[in-house]
Amino acid sequence: MSQELVVRRHTGSDLVRYLAELAQLRIRVFRDFPYLYEGDLDYERRYLETYTRSPRSVVVLVFDGADIVGASTGLPLSDETPNVIAPFVEQGYDPAEIFYFGESVLLPQYRGRGLGVRFFEEREAHARGLGGFCWTAFCAVDRPLDHPRRPPDHLPLDRFWEKRGYCREPSLKAVFSWRDLDDDAETAKPMTFWMKRLETPG
Repeated sequence: MSQELVVRRHTGSDLVRYLAELAQLRIRVFRDFPYLYEGDLDYERRYLETYTRSPRSVVVLVFDGADIVGASTGLPLSDETPNVIAPFVEQGYDPAEIFYFGESVLLPQYRGRGLGVRFFEEREAHARGLGGFCWTAFCAVDRPLDHPRRPPDHLPLDRFWEKRGYCREPSLKAVFSWRDLDDDAETAKPMTFWMKRLETPG
């Protein structure tokens, strides 16, 4: 691990050259609790292509030398899939006013160096720069407290998100499906959204 990590923003079609590395990184990180994701490279490529098709998307990449060790995604909510947009419409929000954060993934050995905060700062700055957005939002999986794969030392990220100014919105929920480790098929997972009003300078 080098001491000097490089953080860069990329948008739209510029992401194509990084798709294979990003897919591998997502699979590695999301195997851990709470996602327990049994990865699929073809699915990952299709998912990430959503960002290449959105000219206003952003992916914040962390490089250690030539290696990508972290990534954080975002795009206008109106460019997301219908199951992500629907809960906001049902609660009276205008999707055109919301910039949606997909996920942040970072290899374990690079955590604790402020990169989680940087991911939020970079994506929020990107949304402000685009203009027209009043909110930023993301969602997190709801796992039961007695889940058999929950590590004894697991700490939810709720406090970290609250320090960034985000509030959990129980009325905003969606369902996503993926195959958990050791499962034979995909199962539905409840997800709850978090939101923050995007302050603009001036």
